[in-house]
Amino acid sequence: MAFSMTYLSLTPTAFFQTVFPNNQSIQKNARIRIPLPLFKNNRFVIRSSSSILTPDSWKTSTTPWTPDSWKTKKVLQIPKYPEEDKLDEVLNTLQSYPPLVFAGEARKLEEKLADAAFGKAFLLQGGDCAESFKEFNGNIIRDTFRLMLQMGVSIIFGGQMSIIKVARMAGQFAKPRSDPFETRDGVTLPSYQGDNINSDAFNEKARLPDPERLLRSYSQSAATLNLLRAFASGGYAAIQRVSQWNLDFVNHSEQGNRYMELAQKVDEALGFMQASGLTTDDPIMTTTEFYTSHECLHLPYEQALTREDSTSGLYYDCSAHMLWVGERTRQLDGAHVEFLRGIANPLGIKVSDKMEPSELVKICEILNPLNKPGRITIIVRMGAEKLRANLPHLIRAIRLAGIIVTWVSDPMHGNTTIAPCGLKTRSFDAIRDELVAFFDVHEQEGTFPGGVHLEMTGQNVTECIGGSKCVTYDDLNSRYHTHCDPRLNASQSLAVGFFGL
Repeated sequence: MAFSMTYLSLTPTAFFQTVFPNNQSIQKNARIRIPLPLFKNNRFVIRSSSSILTPDSWKTSTTPWTPDSWKTKKVLQIPKYPEEDKLDEVLNTLQSYPPLVFAGEARKLEEKLADAAFGKAFLLQGGDCAESFKEFNGNIIRDTFRLMLQMGVSIIFGGQMSIIKVARMAGQFAKPRSDPFETRDGVTLPSYQGDNINSDAFNEKARLPDPERLLRSYSQSAATLNLLRAFASGGYAAIQRVSQWNLDFVNHSEQGNRYMELAQKVDEALGFMQASGLTTDDPIMTTTEFYTSHECLHLPYEQALTREDSTSGLYYDCSAHMLWVGERTRQLDGAHVEFLRGIANPLGIKVSDKMEPSELVKICEILNPLNKPGRITIIVRMGAEKLRANLPHLIRAIRLAGIIVTWVSDPMHGNTTIAPCGLKTRSFDAIRDELVAFFDVHEQEGTFPGGVHLEMTGQNVTECIGGSKCVTYDDLNSRYHTHCDPRLNASQSLAVGFFGL
């Protein structure tokens, strides 16, 4: 079914529809306003849609789109391979491989993100800054998975709304770099761009882009997805196991104790249900929905995994359920925006204080010309002070344009500093302050805070300072394992999950 146009007989002064949500976390805002998307000829126009688009839906653009039309645009952050023939061979192989995810799963995620846009759900998006080949093992995947389960339970308990769990996993390999070269002791080599491109070892051979790494990243993504699906549907995520999800090293921490208190309350509620004759064996109690995401960076790889959906005729990038465009690659006339505008996956846009309101409106119009709820998630990364100064202008511009988006806070990237020892780190207090600012601005503007996007791990790392265990600068070297940017450890992540409780 194609998109249809519906007209509401409203006066121009009724620009906002006032809604009083049931959940307690939103009720404190008193009056929440949902913007109506368009105003035309003294009438409001809502651009509604079915859950499945038709190929004709994308013909609103005057420029035809194909999976490789991005090649006609300016390309950034994509490596130059010394052996182009070998790259083509690898890409042809990838094109013949099965999809990693399915179109129906991506559509379902989009529907859930639409709920978050209207305050009916909350996005929890988290995982590694950059996945690595070296640290690929089942225990690390399991620990991050159950950490997200724990955080989800705490947010559900405090916010009284459903949680959308989306991992930065099964494909988050490539990393954009501000400088294409790195110099050490007078030696200059190409920068490390992620394990799917080159190695972090500092020698000339290791830093050459190797196409075979794309095949290895596909295989690792497939194995990761296989394990995540097993955890999500095989009983591990059953709510009855809530007290067993705690990580050993968190057990006796402040956050671990808070979590166990919460788990006890959940157990009591389940016991009451069973005593009342209500079953807890329904799949809604024993399984969870879990999605994957990564930054859309290596366009040749993404194109190779793009498939035409047989049920809708739309193209989906089947490397992940959700993709986002980063701060360094979101140029309106750039290759990454061109590629993303033609795929039907839900999309994220990373936004810093450098984003002009008019530019944000334009990129949303390019990527979502039909204004479909759930398609666009704006991921804000500024730092607390800059967020308070800049986010209101972005919200007002989007609202004035009538664009439906899901607003999400990334409190990590705007708070990266260099420790005295030379390592990159982030302050837990600064992360918390940005989250507070994000919620404050949305309360001030009468809009919905739709989620949080974190770089985090279930490992007991010491990469971000602060938190309940008071990680200090002196502690950083003890367990600093990240291949790129510093991550919250499990205890620090749980503290974010308890934010506001």
